[in-house]
Amino acid sequence: MPQRAEILLVDDEEALCTAAEKILAKEGYRVTSVNTAADGLAKFEREGYDLLITDLMLPDLEGIQVLKRAKELRPTVEVIVITGHATVEKAVEAMRLGAYDFIEKPLDRTALVKAVSKAVEKQRLAEENRQLREELHQQRGEDALIGNSEGMVAVKKLIRQIAATDVSVLVQGESGTGKEVAADVLHNLSLRRDKGIVKISCAAIPETLLESELFGYERGAFTGAAGSKPGKFELADGGTLFLDEIAEMSPQLQAKLLRVLQDGRFQRLGSTKDIQVDVRVISATHVDIHQAIAEKKFREDLYYRLNVVHVTLPPLRQRSEDIPLLTEHFLKKYAARMRKDVRTVAAAAMEQLLNHSWPGNVRELENAIQRAIAVVAGDTIQSFQLVLLPSGSAAGQSFGPSVTIPIGLPMAEAEERIINAALTHCDGDKEKAAKLLGISSRTLYRRFSKPGS
Repeated sequence: MPQRAEILLVDDEEALCTAAEKILAKEGYRVTSVNTAADGLAKFEREGYDLLITDLMLPDLEGIQVLKRAKELRPTVEVIVITGHATVEKAVEAMRLGAYDFIEKPLDRTALVKAVSKAVEKQRLAEENRQLREELHQQRGEDALIGNSEGMVAVKKLIRQIAATDVSVLVQGESGTGKEVAADVLHNLSLRRDKGIVKISCAAIPETLLESELFGYERGAFTGAAGSKPGKFELADGGTLFLDEIAEMSPQLQAKLLRVLQDGRFQRLGSTKDIQVDVRVISATHVDIHQAIAEKKFREDLYYRLNVVHVTLPPLRQRSEDIPLLTEHFLKKYAARMRKDVRTVAAAAMEQLLNHSWPGNVRELENAIQRAIAVVAGDTIQSFQLVLLPSGSAAGQSFGPSVTIPIGLPMAEAEERIINAALTHCDGDKEKAAKLLGISSRTLYRRFSKPGS
Protein backbone atom coordinates (compact mmCIF):
# COMPACT_ATOMS: atom_id res chain seq x y z
CA MET A 1 0.00 0.00 0.00
CA PRO A 2 1.62 3.31 -1.06
CA GLN A 3 1.69 6.34 1.22
CA ARG A 4 -0.80 8.00 -1.17
CA ALA A 5 -3.61 5.79 0.09
CA GLU A 6 -7.18 6.67 -0.89
CA ILE A 7 -9.23 7.68 2.17
CA LEU A 8 -12.97 8.28 2.39
CA LEU A 9 -14.10 10.54 5.27
CA VAL A 10 -17.77 10.56 6.28
CA ASP A 11 -18.74 13.33 8.74
CA ASP A 12 -21.51 15.95 8.79
CA GLU A 13 -19.25 18.68 10.24
CA GLU A 14 -17.80 20.70 7.37
CA ALA A 15 -15.11 22.26 9.55
CA LEU A 16 -13.90 18.86 10.77
CA CYS A 17 -13.76 17.53 7.19
CA THR A 18 -11.78 20.56 5.99
CA ALA A 19 -9.29 20.27 8.86
CA ALA A 20 -8.84 16.52 8.44
CA GLU A 21 -8.33 16.87 4.67
CA LYS A 22 -5.55 19.44 5.19
CA ILE A 23 -3.81 17.41 7.89
CA LEU A 24 -3.85 14.17 5.87
CA ALA A 25 -2.98 15.85 2.56
CA LYS A 26 0.25 17.12 4.14
CA GLU A 27 1.08 13.50 4.99
CA GLY A 28 0.66 12.46 1.36
CA TYR A 29 -2.81 10.90 1.57
CA ARG A 30 -5.67 11.58 -0.84
CA VAL A 31 -8.92 12.30 1.00
CA THR A 32 -12.49 12.51 -0.25
CA SER A 33 -15.07 13.77 2.25
CA VAL A 34 -18.88 13.52 2.25
CA ASN A 35 -21.43 14.60 4.82
CA THR A 36 -23.99 11.76 4.86
CA ALA A 37 -23.88 8.00 5.24
CA ALA A 38 -25.85 7.52 2.01
CA ASP A 39 -23.33 9.52 -0.02
CA GLY A 40 -20.44 7.80 1.71
CA LEU A 41 -21.69 4.27 1.04
CA ALA A 42 -22.57 5.13 -2.55
CA LYS A 43 -19.04 6.44 -3.15
CA PHE A 44 -17.46 3.51 -1.34
CA GLU A 45 -19.44 0.98 -3.37
CA ARG A 46 -18.72 2.77 -6.65
CA GLU A 47 -15.05 3.66 -6.23
CA GLY A 48 -13.62 1.64 -3.35
CA TYR A 49 -11.12 3.09 -0.86
CA ASP A 50 -8.13 1.88 1.12
CA LEU A 51 -9.38 3.39 4.37
CA LEU A 52 -12.74 4.59 5.66
CA ILE A 53 -13.09 7.17 8.45
CA THR A 54 -16.64 7.66 9.67
CA ASP A 55 -18.37 9.58 12.42
CA LEU A 56 -20.55 7.43 14.67
CA MET A 57 -23.33 10.03 14.73
CA LEU A 58 -24.53 10.89 11.23
CA PRO A 59 -27.80 12.61 10.28
CA ASP A 60 -29.21 9.71 8.20
CA LEU A 61 -27.58 6.57 9.62
CA GLU A 62 -25.42 5.48 12.55
CA GLY A 63 -21.72 5.02 11.85
CA ILE A 64 -22.02 1.43 13.11
CA GLN A 65 -24.25 0.68 10.11
CA VAL A 66 -21.78 2.38 7.77
CA LEU A 67 -19.03 0.15 9.22
CA LYS A 68 -21.07 -3.02 8.75
CA ARG A 69 -22.04 -2.20 5.16
CA ALA A 70 -18.48 -1.22 4.22
CA LYS A 71 -17.16 -4.51 5.60
CA GLU A 72 -19.80 -6.39 3.59
CA LEU A 73 -18.72 -4.61 0.42
CA ARG A 74 -15.00 -5.00 1.08
CA PRO A 75 -14.05 -7.18 4.07
CA THR A 76 -10.38 -6.15 3.94
CA VAL A 77 -11.02 -2.41 4.30
CA GLU A 78 -9.81 -0.80 7.52
CA VAL A 79 -12.24 1.51 9.30
CA ILE A 80 -11.52 4.26 11.83
CA VAL A 81 -14.49 5.72 13.71
CA ILE A 82 -14.79 9.26 15.07
CA THR A 83 -16.54 9.57 18.38
CA GLY A 84 -17.62 12.24 20.79
CA HIS A 85 -17.44 11.82 24.56
CA ALA A 86 -21.03 10.56 24.69
CA THR A 87 -20.43 7.79 22.13
CA VAL A 88 -17.30 6.11 23.51
CA GLU A 89 -19.29 2.97 24.31
CA LYS A 90 -20.44 2.81 20.69
CA ALA A 91 -16.81 3.17 19.61
CA VAL A 92 -15.93 0.11 21.66
CA GLU A 93 -18.80 -1.75 19.99
CA ALA A 94 -17.45 -0.66 16.60
CA MET A 95 -14.07 -2.14 17.51
CA ARG A 96 -15.78 -5.45 18.25
CA LEU A 97 -17.42 -5.29 14.82
CA GLY A 98 -14.10 -4.86 13.04
CA ALA A 99 -13.13 -1.17 13.28
CA TYR A 100 -9.37 -0.75 13.40
CA ASP A 101 -9.30 2.20 15.82
CA PHE A 102 -11.28 5.19 17.05
CA ILE A 103 -10.36 8.83 17.56
CA GLU A 104 -12.20 11.30 19.78
CA LYS A 105 -13.47 14.79 19.04
CA PRO A 106 -12.16 17.41 18.88
CA LEU A 107 -9.67 16.03 16.37
CA ASP A 108 -6.07 15.95 17.51
CA ARG A 109 -3.60 16.15 14.63
CA THR A 110 -1.11 13.69 16.15
CA ALA A 111 -3.79 11.14 17.07
CA LEU A 112 -5.36 11.34 13.59
CA VAL A 113 -2.08 10.93 11.72
CA LYS A 114 -0.98 8.07 13.99
CA ALA A 115 -4.25 6.16 13.63
CA VAL A 116 -4.34 6.58 9.85
CA SER A 117 -0.65 5.66 9.45
CA LYS A 118 -1.06 2.44 11.45
CA ALA A 119 -4.25 1.46 9.61
CA VAL A 120 -2.65 2.03 6.19
CA GLU A 121 0.44 0.07 7.26
CA LYS A 122 -1.78 -2.83 8.31
CA GLN A 123 -3.46 -2.70 4.90
CA ARG A 124 -0.05 -2.70 3.19
CA LEU A 125 1.17 -5.72 5.16
CA ALA A 126 -2.09 -7.58 4.48
CA GLU A 127 -1.70 -6.93 0.76
CA GLU A 128 1.92 -8.09 0.82
CA ASN A 129 0.89 -11.28 2.61
CA ARG A 130 -1.85 -11.86 0.05
CA GLN A 131 0.63 -11.44 -2.80
CA LEU A 132 3.13 -13.78 -1.12
CA ARG A 133 0.42 -16.42 -0.68
CA GLU A 134 -0.53 -16.03 -4.32
CA GLU A 135 3.10 -16.39 -5.39
CA LEU A 136 3.39 -19.51 -3.24
CA HIS A 137 0.24 -20.91 -4.83
CA GLN A 138 1.71 -20.24 -8.26
CA GLN A 139 5.03 -21.83 -7.29
CA ARG A 140 3.21 -24.90 -6.06
CA GLY A 141 0.72 -24.87 -8.91
CA GLU A 142 0.75 -27.44 -11.65
CA ASP A 143 4.09 -26.09 -12.93
CA ALA A 144 5.75 -27.42 -9.77
CA LEU A 145 5.28 -30.91 -11.21
CA ILE A 146 8.09 -30.64 -13.74
CA GLY A 147 8.06 -32.94 -16.71
CA ASN A 148 6.47 -33.57 -20.10
CA SER A 149 6.87 -37.35 -20.09
CA GLU A 150 3.79 -39.48 -20.62
CA GLY A 151 3.71 -40.48 -16.96
CA MET A 152 3.91 -36.91 -15.65
CA VAL A 153 1.34 -35.62 -18.15
CA ALA A 154 -1.07 -38.28 -16.85
CA VAL A 155 -0.36 -37.32 -13.22
CA LYS A 156 -0.97 -33.63 -13.90
CA LYS A 157 -4.19 -34.36 -15.75
CA LEU A 158 -5.51 -36.47 -12.87
CA ILE A 159 -4.58 -33.83 -10.30
CA ARG A 160 -6.41 -31.14 -12.31
CA GLN A 161 -9.50 -33.33 -12.40
CA ILE A 162 -9.64 -34.04 -8.65
CA ALA A 163 -8.15 -30.88 -7.09
CA ALA A 164 -11.44 -29.00 -6.71
CA THR A 165 -13.19 -31.97 -5.10
CA ASP A 166 -12.91 -32.90 -1.44
CA VAL A 167 -12.11 -36.58 -1.98
CA SER A 168 -9.29 -38.17 -0.01
CA VAL A 169 -6.21 -38.87 -2.11
CA LEU A 170 -3.44 -41.42 -1.63
CA VAL A 171 -0.17 -40.51 -3.33
CA GLN A 172 2.22 -43.38 -3.90
CA GLY A 173 5.72 -43.47 -5.31
CA GLU A 174 9.29 -44.29 -4.44
CA SER A 175 11.22 -42.05 -2.05
CA GLY A 176 12.24 -38.84 -3.75
CA THR A 177 9.63 -38.88 -6.52
CA GLY A 178 7.88 -35.73 -5.25
CA LYS A 179 4.89 -36.95 -3.24
CA GLU A 180 4.87 -33.84 -1.04
CA VAL A 181 5.04 -31.60 -4.11
CA ALA A 182 2.02 -33.43 -5.53
CA ALA A 183 0.15 -32.82 -2.26
CA ASP A 184 1.02 -29.12 -2.40
CA VAL A 185 -0.24 -28.87 -5.97
CA LEU A 186 -3.47 -30.67 -5.09
CA HIS A 187 -4.06 -28.26 -2.23
CA ASN A 188 -3.15 -25.10 -4.12
CA LEU A 189 -5.47 -25.97 -7.00
CA SER A 190 -8.30 -26.71 -4.57
CA LEU A 191 -11.00 -24.48 -3.12
CA ARG A 192 -9.28 -24.84 0.28
CA ARG A 193 -6.03 -23.11 -0.71
CA ASP A 194 -6.68 -19.99 1.39
CA LYS A 195 -7.00 -22.09 4.55
CA GLY A 196 -3.54 -23.63 4.29
CA ILE A 197 -2.10 -27.13 4.26
CA VAL A 198 -0.83 -28.76 7.48
CA LYS A 199 1.78 -31.50 7.15
CA ILE A 200 2.98 -34.28 9.40
CA SER A 201 5.27 -37.25 8.82
CA CYS A 202 4.01 -40.41 10.50
CA ALA A 203 7.52 -41.88 10.28
CA ALA A 204 9.38 -38.93 11.79
CA ILE A 205 7.45 -38.77 15.08
CA PRO A 206 7.56 -41.51 17.73
CA GLU A 207 4.35 -43.52 18.01
CA THR A 208 3.81 -42.33 21.59
CA LEU A 209 3.76 -38.69 20.42
CA LEU A 210 2.02 -39.04 17.07
CA GLU A 211 -1.47 -39.32 18.57
CA SER A 212 -1.08 -36.09 20.55
CA GLU A 213 0.37 -34.35 17.48
CA LEU A 214 -2.60 -35.37 15.37
CA PHE A 215 -5.43 -34.84 17.84
CA GLY A 216 -4.01 -32.47 20.46
CA TYR A 217 -4.30 -32.78 24.21
CA GLU A 218 -5.71 -31.14 27.34
CA ARG A 219 -3.75 -30.01 30.35
CA GLY A 220 -2.80 -32.98 32.52
CA ALA A 221 -3.50 -35.56 29.80
CA PHE A 222 -0.02 -37.00 30.38
CA THR A 223 3.17 -36.18 32.23
CA GLY A 224 4.50 -32.90 30.93
CA ALA A 225 1.19 -31.66 29.51
CA ALA A 226 1.28 -28.33 31.34
CA GLY A 227 -1.34 -26.78 29.08
CA SER A 228 -3.73 -27.65 26.29
CA LYS A 229 -2.62 -27.85 22.67
CA PRO A 230 -4.57 -28.21 19.41
CA GLY A 231 -3.58 -31.04 17.11
CA LYS A 232 -2.94 -31.06 13.38
CA PHE A 233 -6.55 -31.85 12.59
CA GLU A 234 -7.75 -28.72 14.39
CA LEU A 235 -5.05 -26.61 12.76
CA ALA A 236 -6.10 -27.92 9.33
CA ASP A 237 -9.81 -27.22 9.85
CA GLY A 238 -11.20 -25.84 6.61
CA GLY A 239 -7.99 -26.76 4.77
CA THR A 240 -5.91 -29.82 3.96
CA LEU A 241 -3.99 -32.28 6.13
CA PHE A 242 -1.05 -34.10 4.51
CA LEU A 243 -0.16 -37.37 6.22
CA ASP A 244 3.23 -38.45 4.89
CA GLU A 245 4.38 -42.07 5.28
CA ILE A 246 0.90 -43.13 6.38
CA ALA A 247 1.85 -46.82 6.34
CA GLU A 248 4.11 -46.22 9.36
CA MET A 249 1.11 -45.46 11.59
CA SER A 250 0.32 -48.04 14.28
CA PRO A 251 -2.89 -50.11 13.98
CA GLN A 252 -4.29 -48.51 17.15
CA LEU A 253 -3.86 -45.02 15.76
CA GLN A 254 -5.22 -46.15 12.39
CA ALA A 255 -8.51 -46.98 14.12
CA LYS A 256 -8.79 -43.48 15.56
CA LEU A 257 -7.92 -41.94 12.21
CA LEU A 258 -10.63 -44.03 10.56
CA ARG A 259 -13.26 -42.54 12.87
CA VAL A 260 -12.23 -38.99 11.98
CA LEU A 261 -12.45 -39.78 8.29
CA GLN A 262 -15.90 -41.32 8.76
CA ASP A 263 -17.64 -38.55 10.72
CA GLY A 264 -15.17 -35.66 11.08
CA ARG A 265 -15.11 -35.95 14.89
CA PHE A 266 -12.39 -36.71 17.41
CA GLN A 267 -11.38 -35.97 20.99
CA ARG A 268 -8.21 -34.43 22.31
CA LEU A 269 -6.17 -36.63 24.64
CA GLY A 270 -7.54 -36.17 28.15
CA SER A 271 -10.90 -34.83 26.94
CA THR A 272 -14.39 -36.31 26.54
CA LYS A 273 -15.60 -33.49 24.30
CA ASP A 274 -16.02 -34.16 20.58
CA ILE A 275 -14.44 -31.69 18.17
CA GLN A 276 -15.92 -31.38 14.69
CA VAL A 277 -13.58 -30.50 11.81
CA ASP A 278 -13.80 -30.12 8.06
CA VAL A 279 -10.50 -31.42 6.68
CA ARG A 280 -9.44 -32.88 3.37
CA VAL A 281 -6.86 -35.63 3.87
CA ILE A 282 -4.05 -36.32 1.42
CA SER A 283 -1.80 -39.20 2.44
CA ALA A 284 1.38 -40.61 0.96
CA THR A 285 3.54 -43.71 1.22
CA HIS A 286 6.46 -45.29 -0.59
CA VAL A 287 5.70 -48.84 0.58
CA ASP A 288 3.58 -51.51 -1.12
CA ILE A 289 0.42 -50.83 0.84
CA HIS A 290 -1.35 -53.93 -0.49
CA GLN A 291 1.42 -56.03 1.00
CA ALA A 292 1.06 -54.12 4.29
CA ILE A 293 -2.66 -54.95 4.27
CA ALA A 294 -1.93 -58.63 3.55
CA GLU A 295 0.52 -58.67 6.47
CA LYS A 296 -2.13 -57.08 8.77
CA LYS A 297 0.06 -54.00 9.23
CA PHE A 298 -2.46 -51.64 7.64
CA ARG A 299 -6.24 -51.62 7.98
CA GLU A 300 -8.06 -52.40 4.76
CA ASP A 301 -11.07 -50.24 5.72
CA LEU A 302 -8.76 -47.28 6.35
CA TYR A 303 -7.08 -47.86 3.01
CA TYR A 304 -10.41 -47.49 1.20
CA ARG A 305 -11.14 -44.27 3.10
CA LEU A 306 -7.77 -42.79 2.21
CA ASN A 307 -7.65 -44.14 -1.32
CA VAL A 308 -10.74 -42.62 -2.91
CA VAL A 309 -8.40 -41.45 -5.67
CA HIS A 310 -4.95 -42.96 -6.21
CA VAL A 311 -2.08 -40.89 -7.67
CA THR A 312 1.09 -42.78 -8.56
CA LEU A 313 4.28 -40.82 -9.25
CA PRO A 314 6.63 -42.56 -11.71
CA PRO A 315 10.28 -43.03 -10.70
CA LEU A 316 12.80 -40.83 -12.49
CA ARG A 317 14.39 -43.81 -14.31
CA GLN A 318 11.07 -44.27 -16.13
CA ARG A 319 10.95 -40.68 -17.34
CA SER A 320 14.51 -39.84 -18.30
CA GLU A 321 13.22 -37.40 -20.94
CA ASP A 322 12.29 -35.09 -18.02
CA ILE A 323 15.88 -34.94 -16.71
CA PRO A 324 16.95 -31.94 -18.85
CA LEU A 325 13.90 -29.94 -17.68
CA LEU A 326 14.48 -30.86 -14.04
CA THR A 327 18.19 -30.07 -14.34
CA GLU A 328 17.44 -26.64 -15.79
CA HIS A 329 14.97 -25.95 -12.98
CA PHE A 330 17.46 -26.89 -10.26
CA LEU A 331 20.24 -24.93 -12.01
CA LYS A 332 18.19 -21.74 -11.91
CA LYS A 333 16.98 -22.35 -8.37
CA TYR A 334 20.33 -23.03 -6.69
CA ALA A 335 22.52 -20.78 -8.82
CA ALA A 336 20.29 -17.87 -7.73
CA ARG A 337 20.40 -18.94 -4.08
CA MET A 338 24.18 -19.30 -4.08
CA ARG A 339 24.67 -16.15 -6.19
CA LYS A 340 26.71 -18.08 -8.75
CA ASP A 341 26.68 -17.65 -12.52
CA VAL A 342 26.22 -21.33 -13.34
CA ARG A 343 24.16 -21.54 -16.51
CA THR A 344 24.45 -24.95 -18.08
CA VAL A 345 25.62 -28.56 -17.90
CA ALA A 346 28.31 -29.86 -20.24
CA ALA A 347 27.24 -32.42 -22.84
CA ALA A 348 29.24 -35.21 -21.17
CA ALA A 349 27.69 -34.35 -17.79
CA MET A 350 24.18 -34.33 -19.25
CA GLU A 351 24.87 -37.72 -20.83
CA GLN A 352 25.94 -38.95 -17.41
CA LEU A 353 22.69 -37.66 -15.90
CA LEU A 354 20.60 -39.25 -18.65
CA ASN A 355 22.27 -42.66 -18.23
CA HIS A 356 22.12 -42.79 -14.44
CA SER A 357 19.49 -45.04 -12.84
CA TRP A 358 18.54 -42.53 -10.09
CA PRO A 359 17.83 -44.76 -7.07
CA GLY A 360 17.05 -41.58 -5.13
CA ASN A 361 14.82 -40.19 -7.89
CA VAL A 362 14.20 -36.42 -8.26
CA ARG A 363 15.55 -35.72 -4.77
CA GLU A 364 18.88 -37.33 -5.74
CA LEU A 365 19.04 -35.27 -8.94
CA GLU A 366 18.32 -32.08 -6.99
CA ASN A 367 21.06 -32.93 -4.49
CA ALA A 368 23.55 -33.71 -7.29
CA ILE A 369 22.91 -30.39 -9.06
CA GLN A 370 22.97 -28.43 -5.81
CA ARG A 371 26.34 -29.93 -4.84
CA ALA A 372 27.80 -29.40 -8.30
CA ILE A 373 26.82 -25.72 -8.28
CA ALA A 374 28.50 -25.34 -4.90
CA VAL A 375 31.85 -26.63 -6.16
CA VAL A 376 31.93 -25.42 -9.77
CA ALA A 377 34.19 -22.47 -10.52
CA GLY A 378 32.91 -21.49 -13.97
CA ASP A 379 29.49 -21.27 -15.59
CA THR A 380 29.25 -24.93 -16.67
CA ILE A 381 28.93 -28.13 -14.66
CA GLN A 382 31.34 -30.82 -15.84
CA SER A 383 30.85 -34.55 -15.42
CA PHE A 384 33.60 -34.95 -12.81
CA GLN A 385 31.73 -32.46 -10.58
CA LEU A 386 28.70 -34.76 -10.35
CA VAL A 387 28.55 -37.16 -7.41
CA LEU A 388 26.00 -39.89 -8.10
CA LEU A 389 24.99 -43.07 -6.31
CA PRO A 390 26.16 -46.20 -8.16
CA SER A 391 23.35 -47.99 -9.99
CA GLY A 392 21.34 -50.15 -7.62
CA SER A 393 22.77 -48.46 -4.54
CA ALA A 394 20.78 -46.81 -1.80
CA ALA A 395 21.71 -43.84 0.32
CA GLY A 396 24.08 -44.80 3.09
CA GLN A 397 25.64 -47.77 1.32
CA SER A 398 29.38 -48.00 0.63
CA PHE A 399 30.61 -46.70 -2.72
CA GLY A 400 33.61 -49.06 -2.73
CA PRO A 401 37.22 -47.87 -3.21
CA SER A 402 37.73 -44.11 -3.22
CA VAL A 403 39.69 -41.90 -5.60
CA THR A 404 41.78 -38.97 -4.39
CA ILE A 405 41.64 -35.86 -6.60
CA PRO A 406 44.20 -33.26 -5.50
CA ILE A 407 43.15 -29.61 -5.59
CA GLY A 408 44.47 -28.06 -8.78
CA LEU A 409 44.54 -31.26 -10.82
CA PRO A 410 43.44 -30.41 -14.39
CA MET A 411 39.92 -31.53 -15.20
CA ALA A 412 40.98 -33.93 -17.97
CA GLU A 413 43.42 -35.66 -15.66
CA ALA A 414 40.80 -35.88 -12.89
CA GLU A 415 38.35 -37.52 -15.29
CA GLU A 416 41.05 -39.93 -16.49
CA ARG A 417 41.94 -40.86 -12.92
CA ILE A 418 38.27 -41.54 -12.03
CA ILE A 419 37.61 -43.63 -15.15
CA ASN A 420 40.84 -45.61 -14.81
CA ALA A 421 40.01 -46.35 -11.18
CA ALA A 422 36.56 -47.56 -12.24
CA LEU A 423 38.09 -49.79 -14.92
CA THR A 424 40.51 -51.25 -12.38
CA HIS A 425 37.65 -51.86 -9.93
CA CYS A 426 35.68 -53.64 -12.69
CA ASP A 427 38.68 -55.74 -13.82
CA GLY A 428 38.85 -53.87 -17.12
CA ASP A 429 35.22 -54.49 -18.07
CA LYS A 430 34.30 -51.26 -19.86
CA GLU A 431 30.56 -52.00 -19.85
CA LYS A 432 30.53 -52.43 -16.05
CA ALA A 433 32.78 -49.40 -15.53
CA ALA A 434 30.55 -47.21 -17.68
CA LYS A 435 27.47 -48.38 -15.76
CA LEU A 436 29.23 -47.74 -12.46
CA LEU A 437 30.11 -44.18 -13.53
CA GLY A 438 26.68 -43.47 -14.97
CA ILE A 439 27.97 -42.83 -18.48
CA SER A 440 27.55 -44.71 -21.73
CA SER A 441 30.14 -47.27 -22.78
CA ARG A 442 30.33 -45.29 -26.03
CA THR A 443 31.67 -42.28 -24.12
CA LEU A 444 34.14 -44.40 -22.19
CA TYR A 445 35.48 -46.11 -25.35
CA ARG A 446 35.84 -42.75 -27.05
CA ARG A 447 37.81 -41.06 -24.30
CA PHE A 448 39.96 -43.64 -22.54
CA SER A 449 41.44 -47.07 -23.03
CA LYS A 450 41.97 -49.89 -20.53
CA PRO A 451 44.69 -49.01 -17.92
CA GLY A 452 48.10 -49.96 -19.10
CA SER A 453 47.09 -50.43 -22.74
